[in-house]
Amino acid sequence: MQMRSPIVSVLGHVDHGKTSLLDKIRGTSVAAGEPGMITQHVGASFVPIEVIDKRCGELAKKYKFKLTIPGLLFIDTPGHEAFTNLRKRGGSIADLAVLVIDIIQGVQPQTIEAIQILKTYKTPFVVAANKIDLLNGWIPNPEACFQTTYSAQREFVQQELDNKVYEIVRRLGELGFNSERLDRVPDMSKQVLIIPVSAKTGEGFQDLLLLLAGLAQKFMGTVLDIDIEKPALGNVLEVKELTGIGATIDAIIYEGKIEPGDKIAVATHDGPMITKVRAIFQPAPMEEIRDPRKKFKSVDKVYAAAGVKIAAPGLERVIPGSPLIVVKDAEKAKREIEKEIEKVTIDKKSVGVIVKTDALGSLEAVTHLLGGMCPIRKANVGLITRKDLAEADSVRHQDRYCGVVFAFNVKIPNEITIEANNLGIKIFHSNVIYRLNEEYEKWKKEEQKKEKLEMLVKYIYPAKIVIIPGYVFRINKPAIVGVEVLGGILKPDTPLMDENGKHVGEVQSIQENNRSLDKAEKGAKVALAIKSATVGRDIFEQQVLFSAVPVEQIYKLQDKFEDKRLLEEIKKIMERR
Repeated sequence: MQMRSPIVSVLGHVDHGKTSLLDKIRGTSVAAGEPGMITQHVGASFVPIEVIDKRCGELAKKYKFKLTIPGLLFIDTPGHEAFTNLRKRGGSIADLAVLVIDIIQGVQPQTIEAIQILKTYKTPFVVAANKIDLLNGWIPNPEACFQTTYSAQREFVQQELDNKVYEIVRRLGELGFNSERLDRVPDMSKQVLIIPVSAKTGEGFQDLLLLLAGLAQKFMGTVLDIDIEKPALGNVLEVKELTGIGATIDAIIYEGKIEPGDKIAVATHDGPMITKVRAIFQPAPMEEIRDPRKKFKSVDKVYAAAGVKIAAPGLERVIPGSPLIVVKDAEKAKREIEKEIEKVTIDKKSVGVIVKTDALGSLEAVTHLLGGMCPIRKANVGLITRKDLAEADSVRHQDRYCGVVFAFNVKIPNEITIEANNLGIKIFHSNVIYRLNEEYEKWKKEEQKKEKLEMLVKYIYPAKIVIIPGYVFRINKPAIVGVEVLGGILKPDTPLMDENGKHVGEVQSIQENNRSLDKAEKGAKVALAIKSATVGRDIFEQQVLFSAVPVEQIYKLQDKFEDKRLLEEIKKIMERR
């Protein structure tokens, strides 16, 4: 048996500094290259134990930690609530987690969601209370451990930090976790450690690295022991072209061993594929596997846990997010891959939206996000096709809010854009997942307003009026009277009824100060010409009249007309007729 590196998942709310935290550990700037400064895909970074020893040696003596693990493999997981399933992948294969919380903003909805994921997978975690450098009056002590920099702060700054930390303690308590600041924890097995840090200055990072390594070593026990002969399991992160080699895949190996010559099973756009590994590459320690500027070195074998780049025939068709299985039984491996794909993809004939993404992980995240907003007809990895547009067009005629296409991080060919415009199909396109939600909600509200106006143009508007005493200008042919609009909207051609449902005439025209109006709203006092009505026989002074809205229209207007009380009043009158 051999001890592997603990896998550490980094989770948290968007913009709380997850990738910046890893950048400070690595001395890189991965975050600067992310769309919207938000991590979109799971990445991997290895920090060897020698680096931890070098940075945290003195602190290790204080905590009496003797580190024996190979290092720490960090998985940088996207942080917005829209990324639930990606984070589940992170949580499911992680031994430990770092929950990053902006100490200024505190616990946010996405923080709570991350905690729930960790709770579901029973993943132990520490809290990195980030951005202590933004506390009012903070004096930076770059790279210092927490106790050193805390002691150097003025009393009011210390008090402010304590207040912020205990607000996090309170919120974690509400979520079922007993937590405390790292220097006040008597038993690390019973409390969640809160480690104040700054990804900008490096303060608190000695504590973070050392405690992660020490906790993994102390409490993981035999979990970190691996059978070096066991076939590897992993996840494909991305498919990339490597100069001089061709298509490669970046992957995380979280179990077993992989080496050149092994056969691997992966998911492709054409179904499960088995191919033979030609070469395996790894980035230098402290580098991030997604960074294209860094050189890779060829290795003859890799043990879990590790981030790797694999070269093999046919990898250009591999779907990012695919499981990776070192094959011993080809048919069994293919079945496992098919099951994984079936869990994520959707292909129904029901009314719903079309979803296309660049990766299986993205597909999980987007479908999870949209599942709470609208039904999904089809969800798959790849480019938008004419068939997708045809399906969306078919759906649109049944439900205008579902006849749309969501495209995450995929290119949209010009001819597809033109055809979508011609068909009137809305495509929501972004490389930041949560913006798809925002854009759809904004569009839906605008469409609902349009639908309301369209419906009201076709339908009889609900209205309630009273004939003002002393303002009868003509008795009939047509009757002309002064009225006040008590509720709703009154328009020409509206049929009128009394409170018993008796038809009394139709609005021929509406005037105010000798000016014709196309409508009169609540509070308006106007002159009405009412055809087919005679004052004193059909209508009377002080009489309250209503627009005669057909019952079937009332039911359709219930979700679109704001004055529900008036609609209910008219409905009761119509039902008594």
